[in-house]
Amino acid sequence: MPTLIRHTTLALALGLAFGAQAQDFNWRKHEGKTVTFLVNNNPIGNALVKLKPEFEKLTGINVKVDGYQEQQMRQRLVTVMNARSDEVDLFMSLPSREGLQFAKAGWYADLNELLKSAVAKDYDFKDLSAGMVADATYEGKVMGLPLNVEGPVVYYRKDLLQKCGVPVPKTLAELEAGAAKLKACEPGITPFVSRGLKPAAPFTFSVFLHNHGGSYMQGRQSQLCSPAGQAALGQYSRLLKDFGPPGVVNYSFPQISSLYREGRAVMAFESTNELRNVMDGGTRLNDTGIMPLPAGPGGSKPTVIGWTLSVSAHSKNKEAAWYFLQWATSRGTQEKMALEGIAPPRASVANDTDFKKWADEQPVRREWVAALGVLSQTGISEVGYPIVANPASREPIGQAINELILGQKTVAKACADADAALNALIAKE
Repeated sequence: MPTLIRHTTLALALGLAFGAQAQDFNWRKHEGKTVTFLVNNNPIGNALVKLKPEFEKLTGINVKVDGYQEQQMRQRLVTVMNARSDEVDLFMSLPSREGLQFAKAGWYADLNELLKSAVAKDYDFKDLSAGMVADATYEGKVMGLPLNVEGPVVYYRKDLLQKCGVPVPKTLAELEAGAAKLKACEPGITPFVSRGLKPAAPFTFSVFLHNHGGSYMQGRQSQLCSPAGQAALGQYSRLLKDFGPPGVVNYSFPQISSLYREGRAVMAFESTNELRNVMDGGTRLNDTGIMPLPAGPGGSKPTVIGWTLSVSAHSKNKEAAWYFLQWATSRGTQEKMALEGIAPPRASVANDTDFKKWADEQPVRREWVAALGVLSQTGISEVGYPIVANPASREPIGQAINELILGQKTVAKACADADAALNALIAKE
């Protein structure tokens, strides 16, 4: 989103929400209505669905859950929205990925009017992450409100690094050298795993690109063949080819979390969202460390993004849907989700006594919170190309990574072919 527009709009929205709090608000206003929630079956969506009976009891509104894995969820949403159907009232969205595309298509309901007229007195809009709200604001329209803060981090086995004499890496060069040493020391365990699946890989690859000092675009031209772009492509694909698991080109977060949780990987570069899945069963509780990706030649520039909850522009129950959205992003609900390992987009929740107590119960949780603090303070949200066709832009990036992992092309050839495809996409806008 254009920075000036986003922040001007954000200031306006904050003012509107603040003024609305003085008005009367009735949680039972839409009692008996049903809203349909299209949900991604990831840790955030699952934590929210688990709590929905509380909303139904509070409001008398029935929430019909339509849940899918991420790719299928988006396919379902595209089908419904292109048909201008009112089948979906609320949906989860990732502004860093599809925000511009969905906004241009007119799929998000503008929340400004609802922020003016239908806000509970105890709902503190200003407590929400300003950056996350800004990322979900486009040309004066607030398209959604944040459910979480996330980014990729390195989960690593402290015990195996110590056993193999590998220091915790402080640079990307040290990470790669450490992976080689781990492979020799523990040949039956994968030294390093991250995303290889084409549409998923840009989420993790982007940190390598930025840490090498690169960017996706300059002067409306793709930059994968820049020196930094080639270095990032080469290192990322080399780590997965030489030190990753068989079939890594098919790996995204479910496979990565499972591999690490089961003790079959030493280092896993994956989303902070996966803390609960990685720790499930307790096997990894006492031997795991968590840190941002080590710095590269360009420094440390982690990725930070977040899921939002949005109301469909085609919904016939916008205000009832907004009630669910408001409840889902309220402090009370966010406090409960935080104890499920969902990083809160509210400052008050991050500083809450119960959340701090929860984090202090286990060292790995403290390291998770510390890593999230670094991401929140220094992270950037560029994942793929900052264009309307951002989702489509991820395919050529992933294709280049796959070709390199499989040894089908040189870095120079893979990046040149990707740049050609990406420049064609950019030229259409």
